[in-house]
Amino acid sequence: MDKPLKQPPPYPIASVDHALRAATILQLEGTATVAQIAERLGVARSTAHRILAMLVYRDFAVRDDNRAYRAGPVLELAAHSRSLASRLRAVALPHLRQVVDLLDETSNLMVRTGDTTRVIASAECRQALRVGSREGMVFPAHRTTAGLLLLAELPEAELDELYGPRRLPERPTDLPEPPALHAELRRIRRTGFAVNQERSERGLVAVGVPVRDRDGTAVAGLSVSMPGMRYDPHRLRSTVATLEAAAHALERDLAGQP
Repeated sequence: MDKPLKQPPPYPIASVDHALRAATILQLEGTATVAQIAERLGVARSTAHRILAMLVYRDFAVRDDNRAYRAGPVLELAAHSRSLASRLRAVALPHLRQVVDLLDETSNLMVRTGDTTRVIASAECRQALRVGSREGMVFPAHRTTAGLLLLAELPEAELDELYGPRRLPERPTDLPEPPALHAELRRIRRTGFAVNQERSERGLVAVGVPVRDRDGTAVAGLSVSMPGMRYDPHRLRSTVATLEAAAHALERDLAGQP
């Protein structure tokens, strides 16, 4: 995949962006009120109400008896309960922001589903040239730091099944070479971190570490993303140390939840 570093379109349509972000929030997190959507989008409550009304009209959302909104039939997600992704996001956001404060680069939290990864939380840095929020976006797992970290947890037989030649007939050119993938995952298991240099998007470099549950299972990947021109391999060790400290703090908070 040779995608350029994503930037907002030259003529963004704010109302469309707000609607898409609201739909993503409902899909990933379950339910939200008008006030919560307004706060998350940074808009007036009247604007949030109009956005949600349009999502309901198009079946992207439904409103329950308590006047809270949840994902509708189009999104095909039963979101009444707090999912792992929702809990992860809520716990992770303060730690993502701390990573941004320390490294001055955008930080992300991603989870894996099959051969894809989804960004469930993102905190942007304030630099003029920066990696924008990728929250809600989906990428091939073997092309992201989080995906590689989570794939490294799988037995080789499961990896071979996941990336078998008949597994992805619609993306035959996107299948990784098994020997190269196995070698890279062994290296990640040994070092405990992953580096993505322009795999998911051209001009982007990301460094990531795993986030584990109380049983020691990797459930997410915590990463920092930056324009390639700012990546300094000599600072890799300190970047990994910062990410590991944030991941361990996140794990402690996650373990303290019911």
